[in-house]
Amino acid sequence: MTRSRNGAVVGSRSASSDEVSTGHRSGAQARKPHEVPSGPERVWCYSRRVTSPSFSAGGPARPDGQARGLVARRRAFGSIADETWDALVDRTPAASPFSRHCVQQAWWDAYGATAHDQTLVVVDEAAPEEIVAIAPLMHRHELEPGDVAAKTTLRHQAGTTLRPVPASATAVFFGASYHADYATILAAPADLPGACDAVAAALADEDPSRWDVLDLRRLRAGDPATDALVAAFEAVAARAGWLVTREPEDVCPILTLPVGLDFEGYLGTLDKKERHEIRRKIRRAETAGAVVLEPSAEPAADLEAFIDLHQKRWGDEGLFPATEGGAASRRFFEDLFENCAPSGIVELDFLTVGGRRIAAGVTLHDRQTVYYYNAGVEPDARDLSPGVVMVACYIQRAIELGRTRLDFMRGNEPYKYAWGAVDEPIERLLVQRTTGGR
Repeated sequence: MTRSRNGAVVGSRSASSDEVSTGHRSGAQARKPHEVPSGPERVWCYSRRVTSPSFSAGGPARPDGQARGLVARRRAFGSIADETWDALVDRTPAASPFSRHCVQQAWWDAYGATAHDQTLVVVDEAAPEEIVAIAPLMHRHELEPGDVAAKTTLRHQAGTTLRPVPASATAVFFGASYHADYATILAAPADLPGACDAVAAALADEDPSRWDVLDLRRLRAGDPATDALVAAFEAVAARAGWLVTREPEDVCPILTLPVGLDFEGYLGTLDKKERHEIRRKIRRAETAGAVVLEPSAEPAADLEAFIDLHQKRWGDEGLFPATEGGAASRRFFEDLFENCAPSGIVELDFLTVGGRRIAAGVTLHDRQTVYYYNAGVEPDARDLSPGVVMVACYIQRAIELGRTRLDFMRGNEPYKYAWGAVDEPIERLLVQRTTGGR
């Protein structure tokens, strides 16, 4: 066991894969509620108490219960105020941090040259100044001419084989869908069916030359938007000449943390062999020095340190090769760290053992979940099992924050299941034009 500065006795740490990453906050930005200052008050992996960031709780769409006459219209992403956008995120039960305005803005800033904005807003014809729902969409070819040369890799595990689409097809996607593990329609539950009907009608009424397929990915298991979109697309399919396909896209292994258990109690829920291995690796790291998972106080300033650890792990097979795509990844993470970290949506952490940085991790956050987004490790420290120790620290922190889930994101890598994670599928909706349409 390890004794913390405040005298609390805490248990061993546990581990996951050897991927990690880092981040930073800028200037005099207000410190997010669960951020621990740098300097003498460093975050000790299992001991220091942290508090959850506060997000607005949302509310009903229309207290008067009146029916809406909803229509969908194109509206440039950049013309929608972030407060308006995020208010709808707060009303959308299936929304994740990837739906937040700052994440979407970071994607457009980094990758906007490779896609065209096709954001649709849904309004009530009786009150057109109020945005009732947003469909965060873009369009591009399934494979643009520069995609191969600019390729980077965010997830290294192949997903399900999907229904093929010609590389030359002009496709409508959810915005940021390559770099976002989840996507959805932003709407309050009461407005969702009507909003999806309005989106389907708007897309069906567009000139057919504008797009060939709707390729909507990253829809979470149980997201009511999926059923609502399927119903809305099928309602117009005959007149529009559409073939609608719903299929599994991938899985996101998710660890559910039992309420009321501390870290040692959580370890007790694991298979005996896995529990033994986790504790053994944690003890081995502790013999090399104090184990600390330290939030970066300046994520943007620490971007290069994160990239260095990521590159050591992945090299040209990662996010930051010496290509145009690598430069875009750098811009994306820089924007995430500058614009999302101050509010607590994105965090960059460094794992140190005996004062030596051996891993870095990027996580996203909401009220219930810690999303383990990306990571990098020091290969020379593999004997300290940095991936396992870092995941153990994240689980301990999630428990302290009162979070009930740690999401390992897309991909069925074996290490995720050692922690007790269970697959939750994500789905794809594909709409293809047929010769039977108008």
